[in-house]
Amino acid sequence: MLTISELQFGTYILWQNEPAQIIWREQTKLGRGGSILRTKIRGLTSGAIYDQTFKGNDSVEAAEISRRRAQFLYSEGDKLNFMLQDDFDQCSLDKKTVGAAAKFLQDGMEVEVLLYGDKPINIQLPVKVELKVTYAEPAVRGNTAQGNVTKIIELEGGARINAPLFVKSGDVVRVNTQTATYVERA
Repeated sequence: MLTISELQFGTYILWQNEPAQIIWREQTKLGRGGSILRTKIRGLTSGAIYDQTFKGNDSVEAAEISRRRAQFLYSEGDKLNFMLQDDFDQCSLDKKTVGAAAKFLQDGMEVEVLLYGDKPINIQLPVKVELKVTYAEPAVRGNTAQGNVTKIIELEGGARINAPLFVKSGDVVRVNTQTATYVERA
């Protein structure tokens, strides 16, 4: 069992009979009372997001999640297919379950498949990936008058992120997959 002080960003827990991950947390200390932990929990099999507040003496059961290196092979309809690196078995996951991470996948990309027991339930991408810009509006002189020095660009997997004005179509950019933000040009 995990106490609220052990519930950090990225911690895997069992929530409503499914493995889940803490994706946001904010701890508040009350004057004379205990502390309160506000969290957002993402179900790894359903993809549902839960808002939950924990009080000082609450505890939660930890989920036993194992990781295996895998390579992304291809997308087929609503399924994403992966090959496990250690025994070359193949597994597939729904795009809905993988969520926004599916837009950052490239053919041949190495990821970690998260397993609950022996069942693949989700993936974890590398923190930073390099993707080609497929569409970026041209920068127009005077766009910085309001302090807006970014524009929305579209990447090869379909993801749309904010980037500086100098980024143009055909550039390769490095993106943080956890926050879906531009890092630098590659």
